[in-house]
Amino acid sequence: MSTEPTRKPPIAVFDLDGTLAETAGDLIGTLNVLMKREGLAELPLSQARGLIGAGARALIRRGFEAEGRPLSPEDHDRLFDAFIAHYGAHLADTSHLFPGVVEALDALEAAGFRLAVCTNKYEGQSVELLRLLGIGHRFAAICGRDTFPQAKPDPRHLTGTIARAAGDPARAVMVGDSRTDIDTAKAAGIPVVAVTFGYTDRPVAELGPDRVIEHFSELVEAVGALVPAA
Repeated sequence: MSTEPTRKPPIAVFDLDGTLAETAGDLIGTLNVLMKREGLAELPLSQARGLIGAGARALIRRGFEAEGRPLSPEDHDRLFDAFIAHYGAHLADTSHLFPGVVEALDALEAAGFRLAVCTNKYEGQSVELLRLLGIGHRFAAICGRDTFPQAKPDPRHLTGTIARAAGDPARAVMVGDSRTDIDTAKAAGIPVVAVTFGYTDRPVAELGPDRVIEHFSELVEAVGALVPAA
């Protein structure tokens, strides 16, 4: 009988908002509910997409600052609680997977990759959204900002996700859409593929990812160039 340890599989870890799914409509819709309650103008979706990417607290702060209203810690906490409550009831009103996601996940699994999600969304809402989008069962771990004591851009959020999914950290890749994802992966010493169609205030190519893709049909080739397959 062989005494060699079982080798862990390679792993692809995905951000959620702006990477796997177009969620801006529901996120900005919730933000605008709060803005309207506070007597502020609603933000056009096209203008507000770039505010997404670092979690709900940052989205609220950025949104209110865009309308010239900095928030006190007390108001920020109050609005955050209201955001989570409203958004939880509207997770997938308009949200949908980006084209090619399912096919890319199929191809990565066929190549022996384990799949996981590392997001600054709350874990429970992430699990539910991915279930509603029909792909929740594909991931060995779905880790949100409350899963661990740390959240992105702290690299321990990513390395903890890899550990929870029982993937090989030496054969891991991050797939994201923002500076937060790229900085997290770099800090963890893990290669990162950036998508161009997500939520960022700067073109992702300027942020130093290892690869950039414009469609999920390009993902398997990009991952294969960075991470040895199973």
